[in-house]
Amino acid sequence: MSGSLLIQNRQRAIRLDARLLRLITKSLLTELLELEDFDLAIEIVRAPKMAQLNETFLQHTGSTDVITFDYSDEVLPASCRQIGSNLPPGCRKHVHGEIFICIDDAMAQAREFRTSWQSEIVRYVIHGILHLLGFDDLRPAARRKMKREENRLLKKVGRLFPLRKLGGGSKLGA
Repeated sequence: MSGSLLIQNRQRAIRLDARLLRLITKSLLTELLELEDFDLAIEIVRAPKMAQLNETFLQHTGSTDVITFDYSDEVLPASCRQIGSNLPPGCRKHVHGEIFICIDDAMAQAREFRTSWQSEIVRYVIHGILHLLGFDDLRPAARRKMKREENRLLKKVGRLFPLRKLGGGSKLGA
């Protein structure tokens, strides 16, 4: 198994335990998703940076919660959009990409959905990795399938790690 994982906290609004986020992500990749190989960078940013990325690369106005850039040149058939050791032969068992996560959107969505921003951050990591595995959320049926897998993985991660410990409190009172 080979893997490269980089976590960069490029915001200072919220204390974030990047070491714990790395442990969670590595466990997700190697144990829960059983990936053989990965080259992944995750960057935690504020809303202005996310809005800039969103407008530059997706031509969408404003910030968003998560943006995933897939650097793999593989095209996956629909039959490969499942995970774990049950993948059909020829399906992706590695990821190569970059995930940008907006801390401001995580805090806002946590309030809206009555959860913690820490849980939202982990959800966005899972969401990005699922995109890198070939899941898509553009069509309603595909979005439901992706959301079910996202929820399943978040629940498993939540049993393995104390997600609340990702944060050490707010510097801005959020």
